[in-house]
Amino acid sequence: MTDPPLAWRQCSSCRAPIAFEASYYTCSVSTCNRGRTALYFCSLPCWEAHLPMMRHRDAWAEAARAPTREAWEREQESPAPSAPSDAPAPARRIVTRGPESDPDSGEADDVLVVVSKLKKYVRARSGMNTSDGVVSVLSDHLRRLCNEAIRNAARDGRRTVMDLDFVPLVRPSGPSED
Repeated sequence: MTDPPLAWRQCSSCRAPIAFEASYYTCSVSTCNRGRTALYFCSLPCWEAHLPMMRHRDAWAEAARAPTREAWEREQESPAPSAPSDAPAPARRIVTRGPESDPDSGEADDVLVVVSKLKKYVRARSGMNTSDGVVSVLSDHLRRLCNEAIRNAARDGRRTVMDLDFVPLVRPSGPSED
């Protein structure tokens, strides 16, 4: 049998013991109060020391009192609630893209090129202007190229699209033609 603890918890900042029935502080932010990762502080300066690291937008210290030794021991002895063994496993949720976000649906109107850089390139190469209609045509062409490259990567059993997936789609050209 193990010896009973001398203190209820340790301060999460300075590691000083927090005695049974002693006052302590917790953080008001819920992520600092989760089950096994809960933070406990012996003083306000210890609570304030965790703020720069946690980057809370709005937080305050909440005063609390540690339980009595007897109450804590009863809590430790009581079995944790668990699901009955004959209960069915929870249904598995599989989240997929809906039809509204399907890139093949033709509704994907996102621009896939940097328009200013495209226009700058055309102007530098030829002195010509670029119509705004070019952007959607070029984006559609890029979508088709990317979709085919995605299929090439999947066919090879990879989850990363690489440059070699585009090589059969775009014929490499020789030196730049001026």
